[in-house]
Order: sequence, then structure tokens, then C-alpha cells
Amino acid sequence: MGNNTATGESADWATMRRFLPYLWPKGRRELKRRIAGAAFFVLLAKVVVLTLPFAYARAVDTMGADGDPALTVALALVIAYAAGRFGTVLFDQLRNITFNRVGQDAVLGLTEDVFARLHRLSLRFHLSRRTGEITRVIERGTKSISSMLYFLLFNIAPTAIELVVVSVIFWTIFGWELVAATAVTVVSFIWITQAITEWRVKLRKEMNDLDGQAMARAVDSLLNYETVKYFGAEERERTRYKTTAKAYSEAAIKTENSLGLLNIVQASILNLMMGGAMAWTVWGWSQGRLTPGDLVLVNTYLMQLFRPLDMLGWVYRTIRQGLIDMADMFRLMDTSVEVEDAPGAPALVIRRPTVTFDNVSFGYDKDRQILHGLSFEAPAGAHIALVGPSGAGKSTIGRLLFRFYDPWEGRILIDGQDIREVTQESLRRAIGIVPQDSVLFNDTIGYNIEYGAPWGQGDPTPEAVRQAAADAAILPFIESLPNKFDTEVGERGLKLSGGEKQRVAIARTLLKDPPILLLDEATSALDSRTEQDILATLRNISCNRTTIAIAHRLSTIADADLINVMEAGRIVEQGSHNDLLRRDGLYAEMWSRQQNEDSAVPEAAE
Repeated sequence: MGNNTATGESADWATMRRFLPYLWPKGRRELKRRIAGAAFFVLLAKVVVLTLPFAYARAVDTMGADGDPALTVALALVIAYAAGRFGTVLFDQLRNITFNRVGQDAVLGLTEDVFARLHRLSLRFHLSRRTGEITRVIERGTKSISSMLYFLLFNIAPTAIELVVVSVIFWTIFGWELVAATAVTVVSFIWITQAITEWRVKLRKEMNDLDGQAMARAVDSLLNYETVKYFGAEERERTRYKTTAKAYSEAAIKTENSLGLLNIVQASILNLMMGGAMAWTVWGWSQGRLTPGDLVLVNTYLMQLFRPLDMLGWVYRTIRQGLIDMADMFRLMDTSVEVEDAPGAPALVIRRPTVTFDNVSFGYDKDRQILHGLSFEAPAGAHIALVGPSGAGKSTIGRLLFRFYDPWEGRILIDGQDIREVTQESLRRAIGIVPQDSVLFNDTIGYNIEYGAPWGQGDPTPEAVRQAAADAAILPFIESLPNKFDTEVGERGLKLSGGEKQRVAIARTLLKDPPILLLDEATSALDSRTEQDILATLRNISCNRTTIAIAHRLSTIADADLINVMEAGRIVEQGSHNDLLRRDGLYAEMWSRQQNEDSAVPEAAE
């Protein structure tokens, strides 16, 4: 158990050391001055708090003095006491006002880094992630920062200062006995609180894990709303969610019950000390050594000291939970980046947009190779097609070209430059894509088209956006809408049809104006009429660009300059459409089968 604790404490300190640069950022003098100012207000408030009991106690002694009490002195002490209490509130609020920007800047800096890191992680990570769970990790991690900072800086540190000062006062006025009793009480209180809270932290972690699972299942189910409806699986989804939510509910009950136990134990220790200290003071008064004001003094100091101690369990749990949540977020940030730029990598410079795959081998898993020594070239300005049966590795080529993954062996060249030796940002800026499933942002049509404009070069003009929409043959549709370009497209663009989404995707690619264009089965999900319309648009935008078309339907690429026929990760045939038909090989077989399937559809309709 001791080793685990040590390991946990070591991990907590490592988390704190990692967070401190966000709290004390280099070159931010204004924030550092704010931290110093907040510390100053903390000390002022603590000075006032520590002098208040004397004013209160002396006022009581003055009122209880023999003969006529000094009314003016008693009133002055009472007024000073009231003013001091107001002063503590004033200094506390000034401290918060001063420090708020520091805490928010720390949260902002950390969340920006997490967000940027998530976008740097590989496609492999994002394909295996659970969006709801990651969202909860980030949410809990960021929310814990503010509360953790507050308690560390404005609860634990001032309480430690107050404990030392009160011990000195008690030793001076009342002797070592009261100091010893206070020390034993505080140590016992802290030890028992830590022990019970550590147990509660485990319960809390279990509860958080179950909470994340429940959220992940809920988000996953809602993202697949249509699939749930297709299969009439509402009851199945409700049962799956209920199972996890019930487990979370049971864990939450255990956590809340453990809090009740902690509060009972804490109250027992503190009230035992309070009763003993006041009884000891009354005994001293009976012997003539102490005054009624001393009883007030002891009571007030212990009340002030016990107030933050009474919250120690909650504070300790909040800090521990905050460290756990922050550690989870840092672990997310520490996820290895599978594809990184080479040190000092230059930007890709394209004079002739030639794309070359040179003996490329690759697989998503070591025991399942997809591409086997693949070699082909797409000359500048040419229209090259990649076809083959499902599982041949066609879409993998697009992912490698965008450098979502690096090949195991071989090279991918653009204008003679190995894409592993240039920056990913410049590589992706040079390639446009119209994917099979065009996923749109839950925003307006205008925003989704404007998204294609290169970042950092200013917003595209309305005329440029309008021209891109016209060239993608979607402008008449947009003009027919009440809100035109301000029309919301819904989650993932679900308010638009498949053809409309494809045209929006084409429009934003036109706005990007890349020298290389990748068409990844861009018409596979469309009906025949829409497909022909989209194909005509794609032919227009392919002019003067190097185009690589990945296709399953051969009719969509019959006019390509060169067709590469793939099977099991290798190119088995190359040539034009007519050449490949004359060879009577795999391409001719696929063409014949698709022609028969197309002709069978009208016959079935008749």
C-alpha cells in the first residue's frame, strides 16, 4: 500500500510540475503581477482574521470588568471587530478579482494545447476513439483546474499560515498544553481525512469511468440515429445505456454515502477538541488565571481554524480528483503522434504536379499487409484512375497521399519530393479531395464552402464563394433556398441530399484551388442521374489539374488517360479503357459484370 501511495504522490507532483508553466507563463509579466497581488490580498485578509479574536475577547472583558465598563472602548472594539469582518470579505473578493484572469488564462492555454494535440494525432487514433469519452476527459480536466487552483492557493496555504500563528498565540497566552492538543487534533484530523478520502477517490474514479462510458454510448447512439431507426433498435440502445447508467448510479450512491461517513468522523474529532479546549479554559477561569474574554478568544480561533479544516475532506478530494482529471488530460496529450514532420522540413514546392508511388508497401496492422510494392505515376495534368474489387487497397492510397500514415517501405513523391521530407501542412494544402462521404460541419452552406479557402490568407470574397458554388453547379439550388448561403446544413450535413453534399464538397475544393485532385469514389452513393451531373462537374474541375480518381463504378472513369487495375494491393493491369477491354482480363471481367447488373435493373423494373 505504501508503494502505491508513493507512486500516486509522485504522479501528483509530476502533474503539478507539468501544469505550473501554464500558471506561471514565461514572458507574461502582467499575469505574474496579478499572482503577486492576489498573494498580497491573501496575507492582508489573514492578518485581519488573526487580529479579530483579540478585539472580540477584549470587548467581552471590558463589558465584564468590575465597576463601570469603559463604554467607548467596548464600542470601539466591537466596531473594529465588525470592520475587520468586512475587511476579510473585501480582501477575499479583491483577491478573486485579481486572480480570476490568471486562472482563466491557465485554463485557456491548456485547453488550446489539448485541442491542437488532438488534431495532430493520427487517423488511427481518431478511428478508434470514443468521442463522448474524450469530451468528458477534456471537460473534467479543464473544470478541475480552477477549483484546484483556488483551494491550493487560497485554502490550504492560508490555513497552514494560520495554524502556525495560532499555535504561537496559544503558546504565549495559554501554554504548551493547548498547543499540543491542537496539534494532535489537526494531525489526527488530516490523517483520518486523507485515509477516508483516498478510499473515496477510488470510488470517484470508478464513478467517472462509468460516467464516461455512459456518455460515450449515448453520443455514439445519437450519432448513429438513422441506423438505430433502420433496425428498430431503440429498445436495444435504451437497454445498453441503462446498463451503464445504472452502474454509474450505484457508484454515485457509494460515493455520496462515503461522504456522509467522512463528515461524521470529522465532526467527532473537531467537536471533541472544541469541547475539551473550552472546558480547559473554563477551568483556568475558575482558578483566576484566565478571563471570560480568553474563552471567547479560544473559541473564536478554533472556529476560524476548524472552518477550513472542516472542508478539508472536500478540499483534499477536489484537489486529488483535479490531479487525476488533469493527469487523464495530460495522458491524452501524451498519446504518441504517429506521423510527424521531419526536423526542419521545408514546404512542398510544386512546379509540375506529378504524383509517384515508388514500390510502396503498407498495412494498418503488422499482421495484415494491404499494399505490396505498389508503383504507379500520375503525370502532371493527367487524369489517372485506380479501380479494383473491394479490399484491393484503393482508399488506402488516398490516406497515404494525404500522409495520414507513412508507408512501411517505398516512397511517395510529388514533383520529385518525398512527402515525408516536407511539412504536412504544405502537402495537404496542395491536394484537394472530393470524398465518397462528404461530411459537412453543422453550420451554414456558406461556411462549409468557405472552409476550402486557405487559412491565414484572409476570408474569401462573397464573389469567390459564389463562383465556386456556380462552378460546382449548386448555385441554383442555393439561390432557391430562403436563407441562401446562410442555410444551416445540420449535423454532418444531414439536411442536404447526397448530391447536394457532394456539390458543396466540390465547391469548397474549387475554392481551395489545389494543383492535385483526389476523387475518392465521389459518386458511389448517388443515383444515376445525379451521378452524371456530378461527373460532368468533376470533369470541368479536373481540367489543368493532376487528378487521381478512385472508383468502384468503372463507367465513371472510362475516359481516364490511364487506368490502374488493382487486386490484393498490387497493380495487375494498366492501360486505357479500350486497351483493358481488349486484354480480356480482370478489368474486362469487372466491366462485363457491371454492364450486366446495370441492364438487369430496367428489366427487373419492367
